[in-house]
Amino acid sequence: MGDLGGKKLNMSSILIKNATVINEGRIFKSDLLVKGELIASIGPVDKHDIQPDTKIIDATDLLLIPGIIDDQVHFREPGLTHKGDIYSESKAAVAGGVTSFMDMPNTNPQTTNISVLNEKYLIGSENSFTNYSFYLGATNTNLKEVLEVDPDSVCGIKLFMGSSTGNMLVDSETALRELFSKTNLIITAHCEDEQIIRKNSEIYKAKYGEDVPVKMHPLIRSREACLRSSSHAVNLAREFNTRLHILHLSTADELKLFSNNLPLNEKRITGEVCVHHLWFDDSSYDELGTLIKWNPAIKTKFDRDALINGVNNNLIDIIATDHAPHTLDEKTNTYFKAPSGGPLIQHSLLVMLELWHRNIFSLEKIVEMMCHNPAILFNVRKRGFIREGYQADLCLVDPASPWNVSKENILYKCGWSPFEGVTLKSKVVKTFVNGTIVYDNGHINEDYRGQRLMFNRSS
Repeated sequence: MGDLGGKKLNMSSILIKNATVINEGRIFKSDLLVKGELIASIGPVDKHDIQPDTKIIDATDLLLIPGIIDDQVHFREPGLTHKGDIYSESKAAVAGGVTSFMDMPNTNPQTTNISVLNEKYLIGSENSFTNYSFYLGATNTNLKEVLEVDPDSVCGIKLFMGSSTGNMLVDSETALRELFSKTNLIITAHCEDEQIIRKNSEIYKAKYGEDVPVKMHPLIRSREACLRSSSHAVNLAREFNTRLHILHLSTADELKLFSNNLPLNEKRITGEVCVHHLWFDDSSYDELGTLIKWNPAIKTKFDRDALINGVNNNLIDIIATDHAPHTLDEKTNTYFKAPSGGPLIQHSLLVMLELWHRNIFSLEKIVEMMCHNPAILFNVRKRGFIREGYQADLCLVDPASPWNVSKENILYKCGWSPFEGVTLKSKVVKTFVNGTIVYDNGHINEDYRGQRLMFNRSS
């Protein structure tokens, strides 16, 4: 399925001094030495390890964390590149401290066979500033392709049990049962019940026509639709002992499907929440309208608070973005015509740090959910932690450098953000990908390209 790509090994070294390291549940002051692509040492550095050409970075008052691994993005390439592409969105990602992404298959053509999947990997090797992986999408009829996926070099299988068009909506019970019973790969699922959504859509369309108020979105794509579909996926996973990961949870109701009784590496059923479901609630529709129209919908403050609690008590395992850019022309439309989704990846870490400033999450929890747990859950090889011998995917953050999100500093190809006008207290200073400084105080290293993610699953 192709080689790793990326730069050849460069044995230059970087010494990061006096950093406040957040890693594996601890906060501590330390130096860190990077040699080539790898973390060489953590702690005091022997003077013999410092070469004349070693780059020294004073990280006093800065936070040093592993690079963010975002397991759910839509970078729109191939076929939808007027919204975004791997070059533009990975540039936004690295500016936000994200060093690895896993991209979804609902592109054009859809990534539902090995040939198209390999083409996306080639695009990634040529255009991505960060490390990358791509899901194969399940359909009602492509089980043969699913079973041919190499588990060590592909992140997983994406299953749409709602919110998709054409053949990517898997609505055949026979196909679902075959998929859950036969694949050994992790299934990542979008769970919303289409029959409930269609029925609700008809009710509100009869009442309002095309001009349905966007605040009805969480009533159309209702908590019942989420719970019914998520429950069905969980029941199938339990029946067949399938490795299931439910994406972008949005309701308090769904949390009862999950357990915090086991360590993450022993869980067979896991869940994820996205940044927008932790930040916004349904009162935000009045101001932002279709700009915050997502599937699943942003719901009530009660749901948001429950999701926050779910993160803090380990019922939820990952925080991601579901980064899904659309143009402003597309988004500023009537309810049924405005697409769902929005750009988030440049600001996801900093929004989470804003919630830390508000005492909602700890720094350790943010790193656990955005760095460590994606690596554990997907068995990512030698990433997601600050450990000697691991790839030097790192992010330096100034936690006390306020700035305002504006069109002038947005890197998304679509050119807008739901956080425009928001002042964020923290700022990404540098992002390292495989030991190379790819983002440096607003400057992007245009010459660097990331590597294909690999996974430890063969045993």
